[in-house]
Amino acid sequence: MPAYLIVHPREQRKDDILVEDPHLTLTVTDGWAVFTDQYGICLAIPTGLGAQIQRVDEEQADLEPAPQKG
Repeated sequence: MPAYLIVHPREQRKDDILVEDPHLTLTVTDGWAVFTDQYGICLAIPTGLGAQIQRVDEEQADLEPAPQKG
């Protein structure tokens, strides 16, 4: 299931947010990070806010290359 962790800069003193949903997609466009599901937009964050967005679900981990040994 797609899941994203949204981490705000410390000086903003906002809580981190975990967003997950089977139908969740993320699009960055026109200065906004927009999360949508099967019903439409469910969360929008302005890119100028300084938040970091990390995909944290297991499916994403399977897509990342394995670490190189030695």
